[in-house]
Amino acid sequence: MTEEKVKVLIIGSGPAGYTAAIYASRAGLNPVMVTGGQPGGQLTTTNDVENYPGYPQGINGPQMMIDFQQQAERFGTDIRFGQVTSVDLSGYPHKAVVDDKHEITAEAVIISTRASAKYLGLPSEKEYYNKGVSACAVCDGFFYKGKTVAVVGGGDTAAEEAIYLANLCPKVYLIVRRDEMRASKIMQSRALNNPNIEVLWITETEEILGDGEAVTGMRVVNKQTGEKKNIDVEGFFVAIGHKPNTDIFKDYLEMDETGYLIAEPGTSKTKVEGVFVTGDAADKVYRQAVTAAGTGCMGALDAERFLQSKEMEMVEG
Repeated sequence: MTEEKVKVLIIGSGPAGYTAAIYASRAGLNPVMVTGGQPGGQLTTTNDVENYPGYPQGINGPQMMIDFQQQAERFGTDIRFGQVTSVDLSGYPHKAVVDDKHEITAEAVIISTRASAKYLGLPSEKEYYNKGVSACAVCDGFFYKGKTVAVVGGGDTAAEEAIYLANLCPKVYLIVRRDEMRASKIMQSRALNNPNIEVLWITETEEILGDGEAVTGMRVVNKQTGEKKNIDVEGFFVAIGHKPNTDIFKDYLEMDETGYLIAEPGTSKTKVEGVFVTGDAADKVYRQAVTAAGTGCMGALDAERFLQSKEMEMVEG
């Protein structure tokens, strides 16, 4: 196995990782970024981004990530395409293995491994992704203004997505697998009392229907009666949760029951010195490109200050 020492290692890309790279490289920290299995993150699968400041006409998601990448490279970030397959954060400096064959020792580690939306697993769901299927109402809901849409899920996220869409759409079907919702009482009340939301209880989605170009409807089945029916919708929003890509850190860092990493409030600092977390790996509330970018900035600044303090310790020691 080959070995290498670096000052700052950024694990993952996307808005958080690239922003951390821009700040760290401008600070002269010579960061090395390992992009992860999906370079650029979730935005590389998003056609239109209209809610990120600085793009008044909107921008294609993949192009936006290319812009981020080029800006990071402009200041000297060493961007490498690969996957960090394991880490050892038990000592200092920290170690990470890339693609099971190259070990990097880093004085500071910035985690930007994001979270992945959970999906139902239907072939039609994949076929119509970004053609009417979405996992983010705040990101894509505007495109369905005035249209009929559906949301699948029974928790707080699903209730929030349905309520958000109900402000834009005259009809929102909320598909709930059970005869009750898991959402908090207040969120349930808001959803159930919204005149634009119709709940389909004890119901599962069997198929997402389309014309090859866009979603045109869905086929649902009532689990209790077995009755199936086709319903016309133009947007289908999956809100059954997200899974943060943090499994490789479970032996070293604090995380909640879902796997989101826990940072010191108001910072990107984890409980392990020299390790910082940014973006959707820690954020289960907002999950937006602009908030991820903001935490990327925090991660780089926190890492810079940490390294400066380490240098001072060496001088004084």
